[in-house]
Amino acid sequence: MRKFSETNLLIATHNRGKLDEIADLLLPYGVTLTSNADHGLPEPIENETSFVGNARIKAHSAAKATGLAALSDDSGITVNGLDGAPGVYTADWAETPNGRDFVKAMTRTWDELNTLSIAEPRLAQFRCCLVLAWPDGHDEVFNGVMHGRIVWPMRGDQGHGYDPIFQPDGFDETFGEMDRFEKNRISHRADAFRKMIDGCFA
Repeated sequence: MRKFSETNLLIATHNRGKLDEIADLLLPYGVTLTSNADHGLPEPIENETSFVGNARIKAHSAAKATGLAALSDDSGITVNGLDGAPGVYTADWAETPNGRDFVKAMTRTWDELNTLSIAEPRLAQFRCCLVLAWPDGHDEVFNGVMHGRIVWPMRGDQGHGYDPIFQPDGFDETFGEMDRFEKNRISHRADAFRKMIDGCFA
């Protein structure tokens, strides 16, 4: 596994919140972070059918365009009773003509489980795939997962996305009810980051 020895890392996102979260995780390693927005990079078309495929598109596109090492992530929720859907289409289920509506997406998820008469517990996983890519085309891939179940009605107004209907294993709260620092400590993204830090930064 290739160790990260550069002083600069491009986070292949336009999401300032995601950049700040990653900055906190990498603070001990003295790396200077920038984002796609800092370099005027457009969002690449994500047309793969897997988390790793889409994460690779984003990381390699940014690395090739700038000559910097780049880190991207692709994440979403997979529901057992829906054969892994929405998966890579997690955000697409929330799309409307007026922007993303995750209440709509969560309602669709629950309604489809009901239509299929899926028994409780309705198991699901939040998944994250990180790709750390270098300009020479090399990359390292790290997958994280948080197991849990889908619950109804929606609970909590913390977090984002599908958090109010996802109750992680071993907890009574949904991600939507959980303190964000607690969630970030146990989440699928934290799992993937621990593996990346151990593999490339430690």
